[in-house]
Amino acid sequence: MNRIQIYKVSRYINCTRLKFFQQHSVLFFLLLLSVVSYGQADSLSMQTDSISNDSINVHVNIEKSALEEQIDYQARDSILYYVKDMYVELYGEAVVDYSTIHLEAAYIRIDFKNFMILAYGMNDTNGVVQGIPFFKDGEQEFESDTISYNYETKKGIIQHIFTKQGDGFLHGDRVKKLEDNTILVRNGSFTTCSLKDPHFEIQFNKAKVIPDDKIVTGPVWLVIEGIPTPLALPFGFFPNKKGRASGILIPTYGESANRGFYLENGGYYFGLSDMVDLSVRGDIYSRGSWALKTESNYKKRYKYEGNLNVSYAVNLLGERNTSSFEKSKAFFIKWKHVQDPKARPNSRFSANVQLGSSDYNTYNPSSSQDYLSSNYSSSISYSTRIASVFNLTANLSQTQNTQTNTFSISLPDIALTSNRFYPFRSKKKSRNKFLESVNLSYSLYARNSLNTIDSLLFDNLDWVNFDNGVKHTVPVSSSFKLFKYVNVTNSIAYTQRWYFQSIEKHWNALDSSLVTDTIQGFNIAHDFSVSSSLSTKLYTFLSFKRGPISAFRHVLTPTVRFSWRPDFGEQQWGYYKYYITPGATEATRYSVFEGGIYGSPSAGKSMLSTFALSNNVEMKVRNRKDTLSGFKKIALIDDLTLSSSYNFAADSLNWAKVLLSGRTRLFKSLDLRYAATFDPYIVDSTGRNLNQFEWDVNDRLLRQNSGEWGVSLNWNLGPQTFKNKNKPIDTTHVSVVDKIPWSLNLAYTMQYIHDYRETSLEPKTFIQTISINGSINLTPNWRVSLMTNYNFVDHEFIYTSVNIYRDMHCWEINFNWIPTGFRKSYNMTIRVKSSILQDLKVTKKTDWRDYY
Repeated sequence: MNRIQIYKVSRYINCTRLKFFQQHSVLFFLLLLSVVSYGQADSLSMQTDSISNDSINVHVNIEKSALEEQIDYQARDSILYYVKDMYVELYGEAVVDYSTIHLEAAYIRIDFKNFMILAYGMNDTNGVVQGIPFFKDGEQEFESDTISYNYETKKGIIQHIFTKQGDGFLHGDRVKKLEDNTILVRNGSFTTCSLKDPHFEIQFNKAKVIPDDKIVTGPVWLVIEGIPTPLALPFGFFPNKKGRASGILIPTYGESANRGFYLENGGYYFGLSDMVDLSVRGDIYSRGSWALKTESNYKKRYKYEGNLNVSYAVNLLGERNTSSFEKSKAFFIKWKHVQDPKARPNSRFSANVQLGSSDYNTYNPSSSQDYLSSNYSSSISYSTRIASVFNLTANLSQTQNTQTNTFSISLPDIALTSNRFYPFRSKKKSRNKFLESVNLSYSLYARNSLNTIDSLLFDNLDWVNFDNGVKHTVPVSSSFKLFKYVNVTNSIAYTQRWYFQSIEKHWNALDSSLVTDTIQGFNIAHDFSVSSSLSTKLYTFLSFKRGPISAFRHVLTPTVRFSWRPDFGEQQWGYYKYYITPGATEATRYSVFEGGIYGSPSAGKSMLSTFALSNNVEMKVRNRKDTLSGFKKIALIDDLTLSSSYNFAADSLNWAKVLLSGRTRLFKSLDLRYAATFDPYIVDSTGRNLNQFEWDVNDRLLRQNSGEWGVSLNWNLGPQTFKNKNKPIDTTHVSVVDKIPWSLNLAYTMQYIHDYRETSLEPKTFIQTISINGSINLTPNWRVSLMTNYNFVDHEFIYTSVNIYRDMHCWEINFNWIPTGFRKSYNMTIRVKSSILQDLKVTKKTDWRDYY
């Protein structure tokens, strides 16, 4: 019998692929042998005991194979077939695919008889190991020095493994892989560093890795840069799940001079489902202070998402039984809910809630922004469209000022508005453009609100303490052009108010006081007005043929508006009443809806004519950089408006105050504002106007009441700011400075207010501040940022924060320093970047609540 031991098929086979099926592998070998020439010259010659000139007799006992699916394999260098022993050797970038298994290595041996696959790397000419095995089975993959795998039992032995497990990486000297992909590790380590020689690792002698579940080990100890540390634990437990997983939240520890030793933000995290989670945290201090904080995040894909935070704290400051001891209770609620626009295109629900005790963020802020904010607002709203005609919006809103302790709440605030429609407009063309332009709409507003202070909120929730009402408005208007250049608009506005209470005033002679009684009951108040306005635009051009300036353009927009309103203070309407004060020469009139949430109809007849002149000035300059038009527009005055009004129905003081306002923007970032009021009438010693003109008494047309100047600069700087945009970029000679990313924002504000009235308590007010916010990346791993605010009037820094960040691959350093102010403190933290080992950190800080 002739026995063939080695038969070389090819020296250089690129991506040779053979497929073996159950009970057909040997037959394929025999067919292959019958077509190969024996006279082929090669460095590796065929070795045979005896070769017959007629035929090759190969006797192979065919056994039942364990292959249930085909094996695909290929190699770049060569494939050697051992027919009798039923195995194949693959050399050079070998690849094997079987079922869900994918294997790559420099050398792979497939033993079809024992169902074994052996793979390892090989040394190159420099003695460096190349092509180390890469194994993948489903979602599990790893690298190792040597892999011995049984594809029937799906068990294997791996030497020196390196694999990714969840957000971490597992190293092991000897590993046994079980059929269910569970891994048993001997002499291994776990780390979140992606390097094969990690910067740090948690070493152990034995471990069990359950895929998509957990890693459990025996005694563990921390090793940094190959140096063991005395930080050790009797066992290790590492979450290995994708998505949410429940677990303990390790607290931070420290000492506060006012509160004593503390543990903060310790608790438990509940991964309830893929859509909802819950974390419960707590703070505890040795001097009695404590806090409980809960946070929940939820999300339903294509529907909505949000988060809810509820916190409660008891703050004890100083030593008990001393004058410095303080005790306070505080709470805070945050809720944010966002609906996916695709969920319900015709309706939307959203929530943004921030409410709590005024002193909560004084001692328990979660960020600098929380500490610096004194105003909080909340809104829960629902909006929908009804029959493609009406828009409905319902809000629950709240505003709060932590400095004044004021608290305002609206439960609810409803708005129902309709589209504007044209009752006389038809599909056919009409010559009567005036009737076609007539349009009307309808609006309904309803509100129920309460204004109080936060400490009395729950004591004032009775219905009688709320201000409420409903307002209906129906505006009717039309517009047309007069002489092609004058826009004419006519309008009629009708308003109806519903109130559920009114007031009555009378003088109490017993205690000499004015008594205001609130009368419950439904009341309706009507008012209406008629108005007409005319406006046009006048243009002035001034052109230059030479010089850098091409033209000036001045746009003057005059507007005249006439309006009429009856006197709703007359007795026939019933909206106003009188009370008599002892010693007064005449009765005092008041509105029975005084303080109403939507006001009350105005008293006094009005026949008002309003005048306004608006100006806009632009300049056009020649610009060679603009290759399209060759010109550039520059706005010199964005708006300069002068306005006043005259009341024909008033018996005195017919002219209203003259208002002057202007604004413009220079250099794209500098805003200038001006506003002033002028009075045409003189005043007495108490500041009350008399029916005499300034021109008649003081020989001047107007008297200035107030003036205001404002300047604001918002300047964003960066590497591109000082570069010549028209100069081509030379990528071959880039300096080190040009490669450094940096940004700087300068925000300057100056406001000067002058009150010229003699009765003014504060005639001059001057505000001048500057805010600087910048960052620079000195290297790809170093970043320094600064935020500061300076008040030039008080000569003090309002808030300054310096932050230094260092990226150390798998670790990071954060340093925060607040050098001045109430929050004067520093905080330095060195920690692991990965979230699964977020509690592996070192923190050194001072507590700003100690008035450091």
